[in-house]
Amino acid sequence: MAINFSMEPGKAVLKSWLAVVLLACSCSGYAAEFSLQDMQGKTHRLADYRGKWVLINFWATWCPPCLNEIPELTSLYNQHKDKDLVVIGIAMDSGAAKMVADFTQSHGISYPVVLGNHKIAVQIGDVVVLPTSYLYDPKGQRVTSYMGEVTRAGVEAYIKKRKFN
Repeated sequence: MAINFSMEPGKAVLKSWLAVVLLACSCSGYAAEFSLQDMQGKTHRLADYRGKWVLINFWATWCPPCLNEIPELTSLYNQHKDKDLVVIGIAMDSGAAKMVADFTQSHGISYPVVLGNHKIAVQIGDVVVLPTSYLYDPKGQRVTSYMGEVTRAGVEAYIKKRKFN
């Protein structure tokens, strides 16, 4: 579990709980298929990940809250990618692919990153603010969405709660 040393312990716990509550209070039951090509040329389809949770995260290199959640998402992905969850980032930058590729490398982003646009976004859902995340369950059902920063602890707590309900 990643620890945020820039926050007082009570604030970090509160922020994680807030993320869980807000994740739980969103859209559920929506099933959709998507096909996304990452920057390495690999195609990611929702059907390819049946049996795993899938977190789609819309972000941008110029977005401060997005930068805050990158270490959280990287930690989440690294811990779960071979077991039960994948993260796919969609960079909504209008800049060149090389700029986004350089950014992902310099920030240690290990999860797949797709260069986003409106056509890609409509496959997933509304993107009103950045960051915005969508979570799909192992059956491919969209169970929640969240506008704002997500944390590893918040996502893990949400999944744990859903597993036992």
